[in-house]
Amino acid sequence: MFEKVVVIDCRGHLLGRLASIVAKELLCGQKVVCVRTEEVNVSGSLYRNQTKFHEFLNKKRNTNPRRGGPVHFRSPSRMLWRTIRGMIPHKTARGTAAMARLKTLEGIPPPFDKMKRMVVPKALRVLQLRPGRDFCKLGDLAHAVGWKHRDLVERLESQRKIHSDAFYQSKKAAAKAVREATA
Repeated sequence: MFEKVVVIDCRGHLLGRLASIVAKELLCGQKVVCVRTEEVNVSGSLYRNQTKFHEFLNKKRNTNPRRGGPVHFRSPSRMLWRTIRGMIPHKTARGTAAMARLKTLEGIPPPFDKMKRMVVPKALRVLQLRPGRDFCKLGDLAHAVGWKHRDLVERLESQRKIHSDAFYQSKKAAAKAVREATA
């Protein structure tokens, strides 16, 4: 039904609000790619969210604690993926198909850096969270609980920003030359 892929730039969005909107889109049949997941905001201070995550880490099975419990993803992209999965009936055929239409990524890797990126106004922190309320970034939370690739993603993102700025300047210069030629 939907052939187009929607690329969502997650920077500045609230985790739960973004996840619920993306889950609805996936269930409707839309393909969604979430980039820059390390920049997603979570309401509450970093300390409070770390405490909540450590409680989640301590969950064990009641019958046999040695068998473990839930799988604890440490990377921001998998944290967002798991949040979205919790809002989808992922054990049904419809939910499995919906989850197959989702892709979550840290940074903006090459196929998606040339595509138009969208924002979700209903999920933006500046529009939804009262000023003065505490919040933290999902990347900082992930780094605090064991994600080891924050420096690598930051380095690759800085390189991408340099390339995209150079492309934008050349595009602006070409548009100016066209305007002067037509005038």
